[in-house]
Formats: sequence, C-alpha cells, structure tokens
Amino acid sequence: MLRRFTLATSTLALAFAAQPAMAEHHAEPAPTGPALWELSDEDTTIYLFGTVHFLPEGLDWYTPQIEAALTASDQFVTEIDTSAIPQVAPGETPPPEAMALAQMQVQLAQLTTGGTLRELMADEDRSQYEAAMTDAGIPPEAFDGFEPWFAFVTLSQLALVQQGLDPAAGVERSLDRLVEGKDRAAFETVEQQFTMLDSLPLESQLTLLDGTVENLPEMGSALGAMIDEWIAGDADGLAQLLNEDMTDPVVYDALLTARNANWAQWIDDRMDEPGTVFIAVGAGHLAGAGSVQDQLAERGFTVERVEP
Repeated sequence: MLRRFTLATSTLALAFAAQPAMAEHHAEPAPTGPALWELSDEDTTIYLFGTVHFLPEGLDWYTPQIEAALTASDQFVTEIDTSAIPQVAPGETPPPEAMALAQMQVQLAQLTTGGTLRELMADEDRSQYEAAMTDAGIPPEAFDGFEPWFAFVTLSQLALVQQGLDPAAGVERSLDRLVEGKDRAAFETVEQQFTMLDSLPLESQLTLLDGTVENLPEMGSALGAMIDEWIAGDADGLAQLLNEDMTDPVVYDALLTARNANWAQWIDDRMDEPGTVFIAVGAGHLAGAGSVQDQLAERGFTVERVEP
C-alpha cells in the first residue's frame, strides 16, 4: 500500500483539478503548441509555461518556442522539485527517500476527529465511495483512518494510472531530463502541499472527495479533453475545464488564488535580479480569474504571450 501512497507524492497538483468539467469534443484547428508567456525588463526575462502532470506517451508538445526559452534560461522553477522525488516502478522496492515521503503523507493525513472517514459521509456518498473503492481493488475500509484529502488524492492517481497514464510521462518529468546543469528552484515543498490539503476544512475535503468519486469513470476522458485544449494552446479553454467546477471559495482560494499570489510575489522579487528564468507550473494557474498573470498585472507587470 505504501507504494500506492508514494505515487501521489509525485504529482500532487492533479488533485487540485480532481473534479474536471466534462467537455464535448469538437473539431479543433491544427495544434499550435502549449501556451508560453514572457515578462521582461532591461536585464531580466521570465518565461511562464503551463504544464499537464499526466500525459500519454508519444505526445509531441516540445515546440521550438518552448525549447528556445528553456535553452536560454539560467534557472528552472517548478511547483515542487520533481527531480528530487524518487520514481518507483510497480514491483520495485521503494528507496528510503520514497518511504520517507509516503510516511510523512500518512502521518499528516491521520483522522484525529474520532470515528472513521466513512462515518463522516452522507449515506449516498458513502455508498458511491465504497463502490469506487471496490472497483479500484481497494478494501472500502482501507482509508477509514485518514482524512478525505488523502482518499481523493490517492483515488485520482490510481484512476489515471489504471487507465494507462503515467506520471513519468508528464511535462515536469520530461523537463527534468532537459535542464541538467541549470539552477533549480521550487515554489513549494511536498510537505507544504500536503499540509495545504490537510488544512482544508473537513467539509471542503469531503466535497472534493465526493466529486472525485463521481468523476472517476470519466477521469481519463476528462484529462484527454484538457490535453486537447493544452496542446492547442487554448489557455482560457483549459482554465475553464480545470477550474470551473471548483465552486467552493475556500478551496479555490487555498489551492489556486493564494498560491498564485505567493508565486507572483516570488516573480516580482526575482525581476530585481538579472538573468533568464523558465517557470513551469500547472496550466490551471496561468489562466482564468486570479491567475499568476492577473496577480502580476496587479503589481504593474505586463505579461505577453509568446506566439508560435
């Protein structure tokens, strides 16, 4: 079971879109490539690139514009330092670093309110949850001692892996292999991300879990719709798919707006230093209300789209 838990540490941000809106598929124009933005002054350039954390193998997304921006950059910044998170293949014994991350997650997620996770649920939600757990090959009581965020993170990850999607094929992991020798930085740590989820009110966590359970059968197709928007460079369409069902203002602020503000402040401070920086974060942070670009505009910065 710890190997399953460790999987969640490598792509936690997927949980922030655990309730994706479903979109009808229409004919799309020829792909132009994922969106890339730039802000600069006389001695500093910062690129903003929105990522997708799970991708099907063989997708050609590394455009000349992205390659040129990454090559020109001295520093590479991500949400968390994915290069420091061990990848554990099925059947392999996790290394000590992976076990430590898994144990940290398990300890943070302990339910301390008394009772069990399923006892916190309404009857209908509990029935749907138990059925989803059984379909995933997990005993329904497996997460009884944990808070809801732990269950929705783990179920989301497992659902995509069981549909043949691999976090190792995600954008961050691919970029990790291209930035050897560059300075690395990260906005957050894995522990900070888990603590952020752990700090959500239980009611909000239960809402996210219920939404996750309801969308599990369609999660693969929902991710496919997101990837279609992403590869076409439709940032606004992608943001709508990622964020429009996040109707709880507490969740939206904690997982999106507040984090975007923190990152915008980091960028504001970094603009005072010379150099070129390539920032790669989840695409949902770079479009829509309260995006990083919105937060930067409030600070007086002009962010421009890099056209293909």
